[in-house]
Amino acid sequence: MEQINVVMMDISVDEAVTKNEDGSYTVFISDSLSREYKQKAYIHALTHICNCDFEKGKNVQDIERTAHNKMA
Repeated sequence: MEQINVVMMDISVDEAVTKNEDGSYTVFISDSLSREYKQKAYIHALTHICNCDFEKGKNVQDIERTAHNKMA
């Protein structure tokens, strides 16, 4: 598994993920979320990493649509 850094901070979305130059990932999670929703946001981010969504060359809206359709 890749190295994953988690940063809790005041952001306007629940979570965001970036792939870093060294191949690791940084998951940013909104500090304003409850513990339960922080965990859900982290799992959501891990799903994107495990599905190699950063390698697909799709736009964010298409990736999110696909991810949420799989979860339904």
